[in-house]
Amino acid sequence: MKTKHSIVREYIQSKILDGTYVPHQKISSESELMERFSVSRHTVRLAIGDLVNQGWLYRKQGAGTYCAERSEMGLSDYNQKNIAIITTHISNYIFPSIIQGAESLLSKNDYHVSLYSTDNNHESEKKILEKILTYHVDGVIIEPTQSALSNPNINYYLNLEKSNIPYIMINAYYDELEPLSITIDDEKGGFIQTEYLIEQGHKNILGFFKTDDLQGTRRMKGYLKAHRSHHVSIRPSNIITYHTQEIMTKPQKELEKILELPNEEWPTAIVCYNDELAMLLLDVLRKRNIKVPEDISLIGYDDSLLSRVSEVKLTTIKHPQSEMGEAAAKMILNLIERKQGLKEEAEKSIVYEPELVERNSTKDIRELV
Repeated sequence: MKTKHSIVREYIQSKILDGTYVPHQKISSESELMERFSVSRHTVRLAIGDLVNQGWLYRKQGAGTYCAERSEMGLSDYNQKNIAIITTHISNYIFPSIIQGAESLLSKNDYHVSLYSTDNNHESEKKILEKILTYHVDGVIIEPTQSALSNPNINYYLNLEKSNIPYIMINAYYDELEPLSITIDDEKGGFIQTEYLIEQGHKNILGFFKTDDLQGTRRMKGYLKAHRSHHVSIRPSNIITYHTQEIMTKPQKELEKILELPNEEWPTAIVCYNDELAMLLLDVLRKRNIKVPEDISLIGYDDSLLSRVSEVKLTTIKHPQSEMGEAAAKMILNLIERKQGLKEEAEKSIVYEPELVERNSTKDIRELV
């Protein structure tokens, strides 16, 4: 359990790290902090004393307590070259390949790599950014958290910029920051997924999209565009959206509801947000003895290991994975060199073109309709 003075100390630190308190700005008075946290003056002075000793704050005799310059803080290990890699996940799906691609090149260039996972949660992202801003890092590679939603941590990214710490974003980006980024054209990817099925004769196509991430909203846009481009009527009930925390429940339940309908009302094909979701939906179909692709076609996204390990080999959209990781490492190294005056050429964002990988999870039904 946290002590009262540590709660006050962490609150002040957070306000420094999110930019509320800027260098040489006076912080809240002891009385204001006492009232906010319902604590004694002694507790407040303990918290402030800790931060003064650590270089976060400094006192002016008779005037109050002020925020110190970032360069004056007790930042550790300036002799070690550090890069932070922040992803929504670390140990599963496509993320190990992305991280390995980046880490390999960074290690060759004598950089220590610190890995962090937000679990696609804004509060976790906030804590990681606070840690990064507290300790010395030369650059940051970030996969944004819930990138389709308004982000409460934007101030921390602005503080990275203010501290002259270069960062880039992968897979998606926060549009309001307009950062350098490395992404896939996910709208086009969603279009290719859906067009492929339409060209195989499918007209009743179910689409599952994770819409708290930018990738999902863009893939859904591609799904809609493909229908319009081929003059195929869009059934509003065929679009099913979910958020990160619902991945293990909502999509499966929604598919089960649809499979309760008479067989003639079933979709003939399903577009999946990614391969992970496709495998979860495949389990639902298996339990009902519905065969893929004989009864329903299934198409994934990312060309992950999952697309190849099942008895149903998924048709999917290729994700560059390790290539993206290596490109991210090159970009952040170039930004660091530019900051050091060793490189003049400006970096540009990279957008990969999506490619279809054909396997055996879809069926051409043109002769049947």
